[in-house]
Amino acid sequence: METIYSKFKSGLQRSKTLLVRNIQSIFGDVESWDKIDYEQLEEALIRTDLGIHVTERIVTYIKEQYDRGVIHSSSDIIECTKQLLNVFLSNDCEKPVIFADSGPTVILLVGVNGSGKTTTTGKLASMWRKEGKSVLLAACDTFRAAAIEQLIIWGERTDCQVIFGKYGADPASIAFDAVHAAIARKSDILIIDTAGRQHTKKGLMDELAKIKRIIRKAISDAPHETWLVVDGSTGTNALQQAIVFQNSAEINGLCITKLDGTSKGGIVVAIHDELKLPIKFVGLGEKESDIHPFNAKAFCNALFSE
Repeated sequence: METIYSKFKSGLQRSKTLLVRNIQSIFGDVESWDKIDYEQLEEALIRTDLGIHVTERIVTYIKEQYDRGVIHSSSDIIECTKQLLNVFLSNDCEKPVIFADSGPTVILLVGVNGSGKTTTTGKLASMWRKEGKSVLLAACDTFRAAAIEQLIIWGERTDCQVIFGKYGADPASIAFDAVHAAIARKSDILIIDTAGRQHTKKGLMDELAKIKRIIRKAISDAPHETWLVVDGSTGTNALQQAIVFQNSAEINGLCITKLDGTSKGGIVVAIHDELKLPIKFVGLGEKESDIHPFNAKAFCNALFSE
């Protein structure tokens, strides 16, 4: 069986290649390190979207270690960086989903257009169905063409029922019906797929607050989880989205998609460092099974694998 490390290693191949090769090219044949070398290292780290703050701390630490005579080679830099990222990700980065003691666990997925919310909804449903849980899906994206049909297809594929309405219907009303359906059918999990919305549009962000208020009329502490789905391949733009959504939508977790095939895998670290939110799941491929609970150690090892 493929291990979580091997899945991360395969999915993060482009990010790893860019990062490791850049470090090796900068310090491979250098006898003594100077300001220009550190500036090039900073640029290499930023290009993988590790973020300014994380990058500055890494470069400062490496310079200190070099000045003390502790490190001497590009291999040392790679090992130091890996260890530092493990430290940065050790602060509540991994938190398992805590399911409700009674009644359905309600999970609300939010994010901008094209971030992968509907696909993430389907993949999560598939994963939990294989674990023996009953899952109900709610199609609250009533605006995007074919969004409802897409989720219905996922429902058929994963043997999950889907609650939906007409195009243009009130998303909060559909969410309310879905919660009552989940209660009546004794579903273990209800996943609510919402419409993509630009984080700069206040009216659309206010709509999320309305959905939450309506849900709480049926289950007072729901939604139990509100996860922001961000497209990891967009790099620093994903970080800006996350900041605004955290302020506007009371998110308590992240799902980072499309990390396979991107050189911007460092954004995982940048987002967690900025928001201090747990990363619940990451998408590392297009297959139904290509969604995985985030594992910081596997991520760091894969990012610097030989």
